[in-house]
Amino acid sequence: MPTFEPPRLGEPYLLTPGPLTTSYEVKQAMLRDWGSWDGDFRAMTAELRARLVAMLGDGSDAFTCVPMQGSGSFSVEAMLGTLVPKDGKALVLANGAYGQRAAESLRYAGHAVEVLDKGDYLPPRGSEIAAILAADPAITHVVAIHCETSSGILNPIPEIAQAVEAAGRDLLIDSMSAFGAIALPPTEIRYQALVSSANKCIEGVPGFGFVLVRTEALEAAKGNAHSLALDLYAQWATMEKTGQWRYTPPTHAVAAFLEALRIHEAEGGVAARGARYTANRDTLVKGMRGLGFETLLEDRWLSPIITTFFCPADPAFSFQPFYDGMKARGFIIYPGKLTLVDGFRLGHIGRMDAAVMDKVVQAVAETLAEMGVIDAAPPPAALEERNKQAEAA
Repeated sequence: MPTFEPPRLGEPYLLTPGPLTTSYEVKQAMLRDWGSWDGDFRAMTAELRARLVAMLGDGSDAFTCVPMQGSGSFSVEAMLGTLVPKDGKALVLANGAYGQRAAESLRYAGHAVEVLDKGDYLPPRGSEIAAILAADPAITHVVAIHCETSSGILNPIPEIAQAVEAAGRDLLIDSMSAFGAIALPPTEIRYQALVSSANKCIEGVPGFGFVLVRTEALEAAKGNAHSLALDLYAQWATMEKTGQWRYTPPTHAVAAFLEALRIHEAEGGVAARGARYTANRDTLVKGMRGLGFETLLEDRWLSPIITTFFCPADPAFSFQPFYDGMKARGFIIYPGKLTLVDGFRLGHIGRMDAAVMDKVVQAVAETLAEMGVIDAAPPPAALEERNKQAEAA
């Protein structure tokens, strides 16, 4: 297990699902300028693409990597707009903000869309998906969110993939906040493509995302794209021919990402990164429950990426003073994204370990005391809402 120094510049830890706390070496890699057409930078792009494909493990030879400028949502839209044919129809599995955003992206592109809306956090189950696909032969693709960070749920991708494959449809996975820490072996889980970004589990900085896609599927997608800049096929074809990005690349973010990839490999790859994040989560959840907090999700659905906690019912609690108190103690936290109950989110990815999670719990305790919060238990309505998950699952 690596040893972690605190942020060398004194900045707060980011308890968010990306951007996140990065190593000093990753930051340092951005101090040099690179020519976007130069051979050295083209070699960097080639290394980035090869390393990402290799991270898939067995079965990776069927895939290629296409990096795309912009935030992760740019790459999601590029994947959806290119791989779903113009006369295709997508079933989007939504249980939070990012499933709904995928559906919106498809509608913007003029695609037919059906949404299995599970609300704020309930998991989509294979039997539901199988029934929808059996009833609608027009559906060509299913879109699933690997880790829905609006709640922190880790969706059951193997179960989803099995239902999609059995129905003869194609699966597209938004693994934005999970790739690099949770394996998606192509020999065990059948999918056409997945998408992630630089500033998530590989611990780079924002600036680009990437799509890992079956080469034969990408070749067949020529002419599908609804957007010039987000044409995944055209970006891939240019990189294959010239080694260059079609438009100005985020050179400094690429340099930082390569350093992050080397650190990721040195740590032990996907398995080791996932194990560290899981230990972070377990330490955090145990400590927060010890203070009286309750998690939105039952243990079986907790991801190693981010956890949602219910806000205390204590009238002395208010989120903004809580946020301010945590920031003053060196931690940036996330507000909740739930619609029916109040909560907040604490991420456990980035350049931090279980010792940092202990400090997070200590900071929470100190902040509650400062606010005059005596009881961290949630209101009864929150627990009633959580019971729906047990009933549905």
